[in-house]
Amino acid sequence: MSKKTKKKLAEMTPRERNAYRRKKRKKRRRVILIIELLILALLAGAVYLMTKLGSINFTDIGTVKKNKLDARTQNLLSGYTNIALFGLDNRENGKLDRGNSDSIMVASINNKTKEVRIVSVYRDTYLDIDGEGTLRKANSAYSKGGPKQAIEMLNRNLDLDIEDYITVDFNALVEAIDAVGGVDVDVSEEEVQIIKEKGYAGEVAYVTGHEDEDQPIKPGTGVHLNGVQATAWCRIRYTASQDYGRANRQRIVVEQLIQKAKKASPAQLDKLITGVFPDIATSMSVTELIGLASGVQGYELKGQTGFPFAVHSANLGKKAGSVVVPCTLESNVKALYEYLYDETDYTPSDTVKSISKSVKQNSGLDEKDALNYGYGTELTEDEGSSVK
Repeated sequence: MSKKTKKKLAEMTPRERNAYRRKKRKKRRRVILIIELLILALLAGAVYLMTKLGSINFTDIGTVKKNKLDARTQNLLSGYTNIALFGLDNRENGKLDRGNSDSIMVASINNKTKEVRIVSVYRDTYLDIDGEGTLRKANSAYSKGGPKQAIEMLNRNLDLDIEDYITVDFNALVEAIDAVGGVDVDVSEEEVQIIKEKGYAGEVAYVTGHEDEDQPIKPGTGVHLNGVQATAWCRIRYTASQDYGRANRQRIVVEQLIQKAKKASPAQLDKLITGVFPDIATSMSVTELIGLASGVQGYELKGQTGFPFAVHSANLGKKAGSVVVPCTLESNVKALYEYLYDETDYTPSDTVKSISKSVKQNSGLDEKDALNYGYGTELTEDEGSSVK
């Protein structure tokens, strides 16, 4: 008790002192009650989150292989968290251990600045899928050996150090888009025909069990699409832009989802979590997921692009089919390090050099054959693309 309070009490009558003490006790009880209510609210939130997290498919994939990287590169990568993101095209919701990965992305988080860059690896990219020299489309790695082989495929061909992954299917994307109220994208006349007239929306609706309300879609800018329509739009590949355009559309939708999720109401977040979590598989622990989610307000999406940067399309026969050939893999990995880590003089590992040589021999394509399709997009603050 302070001297001032003691003096104040000494000047009071016995009745005034009793009234003063009753008032103080009552105030303390109110403070204690408020603290108890806050603790109960936090516990309820924790119980809710743990209940929802329990619906995620957690998978232990063991130790993931990486290339032998020099000490300088290892030190550089230690400042980032790289996570593989897969979207499966397996026509069977909830089956997340196998299937062609329709979408392959790498999210690279700068641990210090919280800046995030996303790279879409074109699903048809001609790469070593198993570490035994088998050159095929990148998306077949997941189909052959599940998420572990797919992660190792990325590490092997791109000199990355990915250890964890998150996989979703059609249903997760539909649920996520609907939960945040849809997305607004630019849609061409050709894309409208594919979504509606060629049955892409109907197929997505059938696979996911969602109703295709046959809402009319008109070509234009800022066209509002629901979950089924937007997922169908993401899957389009039979246009002039082929796999490059599809990967770009997927990145556009992911960016909008991130932006909208950060501004979502509690009800929208509940719908998002309830709808999406059962359609997620990951190697990350509950603690890691909570840690990742707790810092989401500080993340800033600084860029998204497609990989490889310099490519050429080719048909390599029955075994590989129509593929996207990196011209060359070695030079593209150098460019990747500059894009992700601002490393301008990176020297790829011997593993990447060897794969690059094999890709060149099998395809007959070199740097002189490269075409830049222009789908890489570096975001800047004045473009309004930063996630805040």
